[in-house]
Amino acid sequence: MGTSTGEAKIHYNRQTQSRNGVGLLKIIRYLKARELLQVLTVFAFAVLQVRLDLLIPEYMRRITHLVQTPGNPVSDIVAAGGFMLLCALGSLACVFIISFFASKTSAALSMRLREMLFTKVGDFSMKEFSRFSASSLITRSTNDITQVQQFAMSGMQMLLKVPILAVGGIIGIAGSGLEWTAAASIAFGFVLAVVAICLAVVLPQFKKMQEFVDKLSLTVRESLVGRHVVRAYNAEDFHEEKFEAANNGFTRADQATNRAMAVMGPVMSLGTNGVVVAVYVIGAFLISAAGQTAAALAVFSNMVVMSFYLALLFNAVKFITKVVPRMPRAAVSAARIIEVLETEAGEDGVVNGEEACKHGEVEFRGVSFRYPGAAGNALEDISFTAKQGETVAFIGSTGSGKTTLLNLVMRFFEAAKGEVLIDSVDVRYYRQEALNNKIGYVPQKAVLFQGTIGSNIAYGENGKGGYSPEDIARAVKIARAEEFVSKLDGGINSGISQRGANLSGGQKQRIGIARAVCRNPEILIFDDAFSALDYKTDRELRGELKAKTSNTTKLIVAQRIGTIMDADQIIVLDGGKIAGMGTHAELLKSCRIYREIAASQLSEEELAL
Repeated sequence: MGTSTGEAKIHYNRQTQSRNGVGLLKIIRYLKARELLQVLTVFAFAVLQVRLDLLIPEYMRRITHLVQTPGNPVSDIVAAGGFMLLCALGSLACVFIISFFASKTSAALSMRLREMLFTKVGDFSMKEFSRFSASSLITRSTNDITQVQQFAMSGMQMLLKVPILAVGGIIGIAGSGLEWTAAASIAFGFVLAVVAICLAVVLPQFKKMQEFVDKLSLTVRESLVGRHVVRAYNAEDFHEEKFEAANNGFTRADQATNRAMAVMGPVMSLGTNGVVVAVYVIGAFLISAAGQTAAALAVFSNMVVMSFYLALLFNAVKFITKVVPRMPRAAVSAARIIEVLETEAGEDGVVNGEEACKHGEVEFRGVSFRYPGAAGNALEDISFTAKQGETVAFIGSTGSGKTTLLNLVMRFFEAAKGEVLIDSVDVRYYRQEALNNKIGYVPQKAVLFQGTIGSNIAYGENGKGGYSPEDIARAVKIARAEEFVSKLDGGINSGISQRGANLSGGQKQRIGIARAVCRNPEILIFDDAFSALDYKTDRELRGELKAKTSNTTKLIVAQRIGTIMDADQIIVLDGGKIAGMGTHAELLKSCRIYREIAASQLSEEELAL
């Protein structure tokens, strides 16, 4: 059993590492032609820089030979030194150019990835959203893209020239003598082996770190958004424990990574210093063996040049150690970004709906639906028709499927069985934009955006060329928001803070209703949207809706009988099934569940009516 588990873990880790590596390669395809040209420019200047760096030891060899050989003019030594200085300055100029284009390309890539992620997530249906938490999507759009950007910049600055530098250094070392080549090969091989082992150790830890970042984001988000509930229930300690658990997990993974990476510094120093000592020891023996001859001068010259080549070679490894700590984390981040970008959103339809002969008709035909991973259906064999201009209400206990039913109308989810039709067309065949333009949606909890009252009412596109001031004024009046809006200093232009924190619950809900009405849609959907209103405002608002939107179909989910008594059709849901259907008077006679709900809310006189 233990062996099988171990093999499974090894197989999983290999699969994970493979996906991460592929993720980094897939990121490259999001570079545009101009940015690929910039990458080639970086590569060209990296080659030029390495070539200039490799010329420096050749001039060092020449200067050493000129100095040690009697009779050479000083001008030759100065000329060689001047060329060596030009090579150094040229190499420095190449570094500046490489850094400029690397930062420009990496910034453009990160900007594009953020745009693509934002657009992709905006196209997700509820089914796709269920795969990723909000905190994870935020982390992928910010922290993960930053990791990729930093790696792309450092990679172009270092990784592109490291192979060229290493090859040039090895060729230079190989031409300096067999003994030195053997010593350098042993030291270089040892350092590379340690780097490879460290990389294999830290890759799983970086994946854990990103997961803990998601948990930290989630915990902080819950604590901030639900701060009133947290304080009201004295749950600060509970959230502190959740945060501490995620924070400790991230710290442990980070410490494990840092311990592995900390090995590289001493190993690099050991390899560099050890091989330098070996070079001078070998050189001392070779010079001693050559005696006072020209061969001794050649050995000394080769030893000086060899030291420079070794410096180049180990600088290449140092560059690798600077990039390696970022590579595993960037690989994990790239895989997480690609996972979102390659998630298939629900297919868009082709129907615009403009050619429909009916307007505002909603029909369910034998619809069943089950949430992903759920044991049973949330809706079972639902059938009804809401004709244009009718008001159809849904009532039932919590969890009976009322909101789920509305979500199917808006295609937040798709029916597992049966058809949901709008104007005799299955909602799956509509273009999502065309479907949205037919609907005005008011959720149970009002969602407002920072801006003004006017910008929140005239929100989004309606497919009719935008909103006029008259449309906004009409919507405000129908939603019974005129009373409090007119009292504000700025009127319709009064500011709304983040999430509407400067408005009451009823005010936010009326602005949300005005937003839906302003679209002038064929269908208005109210998901328990009247619960935040007092009975008087509720009655007046419904009266305005009936009078001013008589041709608009209205689907209403409500908990209060008073809100839906006047509906043309009331559908009672119980356990995802239709338990009763009819008018208020009909259901009082025929539906036990509706009578029980009515009896709990209405007086005997009202029931008698």
